[in-house]
Amino acid sequence: MSYKCMIVDDEELARELVASHLSRLDNFELVASCESAVEALQLMQKVKIDLLFLDIEMPVLKGHDFYKHLITKPKVIFTTAYRDYALDGFELSAVDFLLKPIVLRRFMAAIEKFLESTKQSELPMATAVKEDFIYIQHNKKNIKIQLDEILFIESMKDYIRIQLSNNKITVKHAIGAFEEKLDDRFLRVHRSFLVNADKITAYTKQDVEVGRQEIPIGESYKKDTLSRLGI
Repeated sequence: MSYKCMIVDDEELARELVASHLSRLDNFELVASCESAVEALQLMQKVKIDLLFLDIEMPVLKGHDFYKHLITKPKVIFTTAYRDYALDGFELSAVDFLLKPIVLRRFMAAIEKFLESTKQSELPMATAVKEDFIYIQHNKKNIKIQLDEILFIESMKDYIRIQLSNNKITVKHAIGAFEEKLDDRFLRVHRSFLVNADKITAYTKQDVEVGRQEIPIGESYKKDTLSRLGI
C-alpha cells in the first residue's frame, strides 16, 4: 500500500529535510510540499492525503489551528522548533511530534507510529458506530439511502426534502429529528438546511454551494459553520 504525504512548513530547509527522509521509504509518496497552510488547503481539496507533516508555528495561520478546522483530517505528525508546542499537537490526536532539526532515527520512529495507527484504524468498528446508510419511510416502504449520496436536506414545514445525487425524496419528518440520524459529515448551516460537508464545492461567509445549489448560512449557525469550514 502506498501512502500519500504532504509537507507544510514555512521554512524551506525544514521541508527539504523531511522530503529527504521520506525519499528513503518505498511506500510513501510526497504529493506536495507547501510553505503555508493556505496553499496546503487548496491542494487538499484536489487530492486525498494520508499523512501530513505539519509545522505548528507558521505566519498567517498556525498549524494546529489549520488542522483543527479541517473537515476531513488526514493523520498528522506535527513538527516544530519549540518543545513547548508538543501539548498542542497531542491534544489534536497527532500521530507524533517531531522537534527540529528532525534526525532520521526519530523520523523513522514517527513513521512506525503512523503505520501502527493505520493498522488499528483498519480493525472492525464497534457495533455502536453509526452505519453508512439509513432507512426512511416513503410511500409505505422503508427505503435504504446511502449517506454519501445525500447532498443536502431542506425543511419545508412538516416535511423535509432529501436531495440525492440523482434523485430527491420528500417525506414527513422534522429536520431536527432527522439530524440525529446522521453522522458528523452533516452540517446544520440554517434552520431549514442540513448539508453534507463532503459535497460542498464552494462557500462564502453568506452561503455554501453544493453543485449549482446555493444554500444560505443562517445568522445563528454562522459561527459554527464558518469555524467548521476554516474561516
